Amino acid sequence: MIISLIAAVSKNRVIGRNNDLPWHLPDDMKYFMKTTSGHHVIMGRKNYQSIPEKFRPLPNRTNIVVTRQSIFEAPGCTIANNINESLNIARVAGEKEVFIIGGAEIYIEGIAIAEKLYLTEINATINGDTYFPEFDKTKWIEESRKHHAHDERHHYSFDFVVYKRK
Repeated sequence: MIISLIAAVSKNRVIGRNNDLPWHLPDDMKYFMKTTSGHHVIMGRKNYQSIPEKFRPLPNRTNIVVTRQSIFEAPGCTIANNINESLNIARVAGEKEVFIIGGAEIYIEGIAIAEKLYLTEINATINGDTYFPEFDKTKWIEESRKHHAHDERHHYSFDFVVYKRK
């Protein structure tokens, strides 16, 4: 099973502000939906709670929420106590590629074991309070890069980049 991380990241590694996304990039949301559709997605409790209620659980995916809270409930989702348990749930179900979708704490744990990174690299420095972990790019090969220009619907230009661990 391939373990992948997927995130939108600013030049200064910001991924969030006040438990929300600090940008509005509709084509990035479409890319996220298309890339993760039909797969298991692993997220932390805070990330789950940041998703608007009408979109929970994320459709067309098996949603796994990682939390240490023993009584936490997430209707339509599977609860796991740690990232290893969540990965095992996906593995037992026969998943070919599982996606870790955030937030920061789950990304920190996931980056050490990830085989692929799907990063939307936003070409801007953005204020925020939640960051994607630093990683050594010399240990990764850039498999693909597709540029998306700034336009009337996207305040920033960005690149869809896929990295594979060497």
